[in-house]
Amino acid sequence: MDTRSNDQPRPDAGVKRPPFRFLNLLETLVVAAIGAVLFDLAGIPAAWLAGAMVFTAAVSLAGRPVGVPRAIARGFFVIVGLSLGSVVNPESLHGVAAWPISIAAVVVAMGCVTVSTMFYLRKVHGWDTMTALFAGVPGALSQVLAHAVEEKCDVRGIAIVQTMRVVILTVGVPVVLAAFGQSGPTRLAVQPSGLLDAPAELAALFAAALAVGGLLLRIGFPGGLMIGPMAVSAVLHGTGLVTVTLPVWVTIAGMIGLGAVSGSRFANTSVQLVLSYLAAALGSFAVAVTVSAVFVLALAATLGLRLGDLTVAFAPGAIDAMMVLSLALHIDPVFVGAHHIARVFAVSFSLPVVVRYMTRRQAHRVVKKTGQSSDPDTRAD
Repeated sequence: MDTRSNDQPRPDAGVKRPPFRFLNLLETLVVAAIGAVLFDLAGIPAAWLAGAMVFTAAVSLAGRPVGVPRAIARGFFVIVGLSLGSVVNPESLHGVAAWPISIAAVVVAMGCVTVSTMFYLRKVHGWDTMTALFAGVPGALSQVLAHAVEEKCDVRGIAIVQTMRVVILTVGVPVVLAAFGQSGPTRLAVQPSGLLDAPAELAALFAAALAVGGLLLRIGFPGGLMIGPMAVSAVLHGTGLVTVTLPVWVTIAGMIGLGAVSGSRFANTSVQLVLSYLAAALGSFAVAVTVSAVFVLALAATLGLRLGDLTVAFAPGAIDAMMVLSLALHIDPVFVGAHHIARVFAVSFSLPVVVRYMTRRQAHRVVKKTGQSSDPDTRAD
C-alpha cells in the first residue's frame, strides 16, 4: 500500500504504485534540502520552498520513488501554519478597512480566470468542456480531481496542468516581485524562540492549533491543517496571549517539507506525459496570470494596496504554496490568507453547482441529438 500523502493528489492519480519505504522518504527530504540550500546560496527568493519543490519535482520526473507520508506531510502543514500566524500583530491589520472590496474582487477574478482558461483549453487545445473547466479552476486540486473522476474526465491532464501552474507560480512570483522591489527578506517570526523558552505556552499553542486544524480536516476544508493552525497562532499572537514562536530551523524545515510534498506530485509520471501537456499547461498559465494581473493592477491603482500583497493574494495557485510565499517574501500573511480563504469558500460552494449545471446542459444536448436520455433527472425536465 502506498503510504505517501494523498492530501495533495498527483498527476499519477489512479495508478497502482510499488510500496513506499523509509529510504524513499529520506531520499525525498535530502533532495529537497539540497535544492533549498542551493537556491538560498544563489539568492533566489523563497528559496526553501521553491528549491525544495523544483529539485523534488525533477527527481520525481527522473523516475525516483519520492514522496512524503501523509502523517509527516500534515506535520509540515501545521508547522508552516503556526509560523504564518506568528507574524501577526495589531499593527498588521492596518489595511483591514479596504479588504471587503478586494476580497469580493478576488472571487470575481477567480471566476474570470476559470472561464478564460476553460475557453482557451477548449478552443486552442480541443479539450472537452468539463475537463477544461476542472483544469481552469485555480488552486483547488483535491476538490477538482474528485469531481473529475466522477465525470470521467482526463484526470492526468487536469492534474499536470494544475500542478505545473503551482510550480511556475511558486518559482516565478518571488523572482518577479524581487525584480520590481516588491518583496522583502524572508520573514519567519518577530522574535524566534527556542523550544524550551516557554514550554507551557508552546504546548498550549500546539494543542489549540491541532484541535482547530483537526476539525477543519475532518469537515473536509481545503488546506485545513495549515489554515487552522495559522488562525489559532494569529489570534493568540495578535492578542498577546502567546508570545513564544517557533525556532528558525523548525520553520525552515516546514518550508522544505512542504516543497517536498508539492514536488513529489510528479512521482511516477513520465517526462513524455508531462511534455504532451506542456503547451496546454503553459498556455493556460499565461491566460490565468494575465487575467489575475488585470485585477491586481486595477486594485493597486484604486485602493492603494501594496502590489506585492495583491500579487500573492490573487495568484491562481494552491493555497498552501501561496501562503508560504507570503511568509517568505515579507508579504502580509493575514491579507493573503483572507483572500485565499475567500477563494477556497467560493470554489467549494460554487463548483458542485457549476458541475451539476454543465452536466445537465450536456445531457439536454444529448436528448436533442438522439431523442432519448439515460439520465432520469433530464427526463423529468
